[in-house]
Amino acid sequence: MVIDLNCDLGESFGAYRMGEDEAMMTLVTSVNIACGFHAGDPQVMAQTVHLAALASVAIGAHPGYPDLQGFGRRDMQIAPREVEALIVYQVGALMGFCRAEGVNLVHVKPHGALYNQAMKNKELASAIVNAVACLDKNLKIVGLPGSELLIAAEKVGIPILAEGFPDRGYSADGTLMPRTLPGAIIHEPGQIAEHAVELASRGIGVNLGGQTEFRRVDTLCLHGDHPRALENAKAVRTALERAGIFIRKPE
Repeated sequence: MVIDLNCDLGESFGAYRMGEDEAMMTLVTSVNIACGFHAGDPQVMAQTVHLAALASVAIGAHPGYPDLQGFGRRDMQIAPREVEALIVYQVGALMGFCRAEGVNLVHVKPHGALYNQAMKNKELASAIVNAVACLDKNLKIVGLPGSELLIAAEKVGIPILAEGFPDRGYSADGTLMPRTLPGAIIHEPGQIAEHAVELASRGIGVNLGGQTEFRRVDTLCLHGDHPRALENAKAVRTALERAGIFIRKPE
């Protein structure tokens, strides 16, 4: 059994510092780098790509809504054509930094509210997929298994990575619980590690007419902005290895 461990990094900007990117690079196999709209800036993007290249981890773009104050986690209503342009702008910028560093961009994972809305909104999902397709149809798209985003990607032949979140709780329909609800965020490293093994082994449980269907995941996300990010990552790696699950970046 094989799983990828991804982490959202490059979220510092200007004088503001967030996360321990260099240390996290040693614990994960792929990274999602903020592209300047919800977090990050050109200098941070360049530095994070450089660190990822040194660590030989897979590099992904992490585009979000233009919402620095809300860290991209506030819902926005933006026309699909505008969303498409926002994605091309952000992913294209990170592709430029990857090219300058002599490495390839591997995947695209929307951030925060954009990610959550695209799981259910067909028009939004199609806009994201169209933007990625016009840049490079070999880029993988990351999203929740069974979501509109991954369905749209598969329709046009873009490879997908189904994602699970060890530090988050799930609703009965397989979507992430809103962060405002009790149990939405798991804080204790041992519980996060246990959840990671369950997700890697069984997938995400979805209630369909009273019966539970498990949807397979290819990658597990560890949030770099979590207050115990390093501790969580170490606990997850140890638990996965003990369970006989091989940790490897996407091919």
